[in-house]
Amino acid sequence: MGSGFCNFSSSFLAAVSLFSLLHISKGDYVYNQSSLKDRKLVGACNFFQGSWVFDASYPLYESSGCPFIDPEFNCQKYGRPDRLYLKYRWKPSACNIPRFNGKDFLWQMRRKKIMFVGDSLSLNQWQSLICLLHAAVPYAKTTFVRRDDLSSLTFVDYKLSVMYFRSTYLVDLVREKIGRVMRLDSMVAGNAWRGMDMLIFNTWHWWTHTGRSQPWDYIEEGGKYFKDMNRLVAFQKGLTTWARWVDTNVDSRKTKVFFQGISPTHYNGEDWNQPGAKSCKGQLQPVSGSTYPGGSLPQDAIVKSVLRKMVKPVYLLDVTTLSQLRKDAHPAAFSGGHSGMDCSHWCLPGLPDTWNELLYAAFVS
Repeated sequence: MGSGFCNFSSSFLAAVSLFSLLHISKGDYVYNQSSLKDRKLVGACNFFQGSWVFDASYPLYESSGCPFIDPEFNCQKYGRPDRLYLKYRWKPSACNIPRFNGKDFLWQMRRKKIMFVGDSLSLNQWQSLICLLHAAVPYAKTTFVRRDDLSSLTFVDYKLSVMYFRSTYLVDLVREKIGRVMRLDSMVAGNAWRGMDMLIFNTWHWWTHTGRSQPWDYIEEGGKYFKDMNRLVAFQKGLTTWARWVDTNVDSRKTKVFFQGISPTHYNGEDWNQPGAKSCKGQLQPVSGSTYPGGSLPQDAIVKSVLRKMVKPVYLLDVTTLSQLRKDAHPAAFSGGHSGMDCSHWCLPGLPDTWNELLYAAFVS
């Protein structure tokens, strides 16, 4: 184990239920205010403010040992020659986060259903989590199913299902006579998300797509159709529909809701004080320190504004800044399923493993 991490006895963790450990309440949506160090609360700690430190004990698994990684994320298999990007651990400024313990996660979540809902960044995090769990119990019996928009891996002995539901916008995308319509105030697809014990949502990646990569022809809101709309305005409206769905349909006593946060891209070196860089190509190390030169993202502010107005508790995995610092962690040209230069998704193993360590920290701290 890496230095500075907390050790948690299995007897202690088994004695305390997962949901009593979740420090989520209205107004506490941005980050978990407490941490455990040597099994004692040590005061306020923002898990999402910190820096990246070298840790030779990483990565937490090898891509060759995980059969669930899609080619687009499998950088080592598709020729990435360096491994330094695998050797970084996220270190919050005021505390440490617990090292991911897959066996404990499986025990805590036995007989539960977890669902990631969103675009390919949710797929990225979902595959990271099932790889982390598979590495902990490599010989455990599992069943893997992919059908239409739903993918699921079940750890049979634990009766735990970890699912991914593809929904690029969260709001509905339907085909009508006039063409493909994105309905900003409709979320019929949400029926597939009911009955979960944990939901982890994400959207933004596709809101910026235009031209041939845009999967809709019209935007509809309140019965009015628009050929286009300011994308940040549309995003705010769509996310508000999602928030209303959560407030109306989620029973917080049973279901814990997370929002993945905004995952950044690295196509402009000016953002990290390297004006000559036109992409993440050749980036081998994170940005040093705790501050990203390019600053905050407007879509990140929208997420926080929408969550602030919600009635039901939602825990924000506020991963934007820590991910902005990882200009080195993208597949770039080393992707088996993405043409060109991919500076949007993330290698596995890699950064999404940290997202899941933070998810884990949210209910053991």
